[in-house]
Amino acid sequence: MDRNSFIQPHRVVMVIVALALVIAASFNMDWSWIPRYAPDILDAIGVTATLLVSSIVAGFLLAVPVGLVQVTGPRPLAWAAKIFCTVIRGTPILLQMWVLYYGLGAMFPYMPGLRQSWIWPYLIEAWPYAFVALTLSFVGYEGEVMRGAFKGVPFGELEAAQAMGMHPFTILRRIWLPRALQRVLPILGGELILQLKATPLVATIAVVDTFAIFSRIRQETFITYEPLLLLALIYLVFAGAIAGIFRLLETRNPVRD
Repeated sequence: MDRNSFIQPHRVVMVIVALALVIAASFNMDWSWIPRYAPDILDAIGVTATLLVSSIVAGFLLAVPVGLVQVTGPRPLAWAAKIFCTVIRGTPILLQMWVLYYGLGAMFPYMPGLRQSWIWPYLIEAWPYAFVALTLSFVGYEGEVMRGAFKGVPFGELEAAQAMGMHPFTILRRIWLPRALQRVLPILGGELILQLKATPLVATIAVVDTFAIFSRIRQETFITYEPLLLLALIYLVFAGAIAGIFRLLETRNPVRD
């Protein structure tokens, strides 16, 4: 009999016991603050979801060419993409966010004519800097992931498409990119969860996200554990939804060598 057959039931029992303890403890806690802060919590969850989804979509659209150019060249662009990924992956995202908001953002008011431009109302807000920082971070990591995925596609498939007279862009659109995405699905789900766990950092530049609103609740009510437990539950729901979606995608699109 497989050793995992003995381990798995014990894990299930431990999870059930842990959940039972949390539920039992919750009845003895103070949840009276929820109705008062419910609208703010919902707005903050919307901010977190918007930043997460928008940075993932924009980041992935940029990560594909960043990964592709490292495989196909030309060499100067490949080196530029490699340096970008190395810098982003080698520096903390909090540092990147602060450089954008407190560094670059502090320079904009001194640029002539910028105050009268249409973009000025956005430059004085914190969320564009949070969006850019999260997006660039995602590009840096996923650019390397996509590079490996593109290299992992069997070259024979691409040669066969070339022999059939397919245009390079058609090969990329119909064969190379779909096969690379198929290979990257198991990794991408985990990367999205890591991106979710990076979103609380936006609270450090005055973006009122889920983490920021619960920090304010703790400061105003002097209640510590209940807001933290609810905050953890919200992030668990987000992470569970991401994991479930990608598990379904992996089932429908198994990797074929």
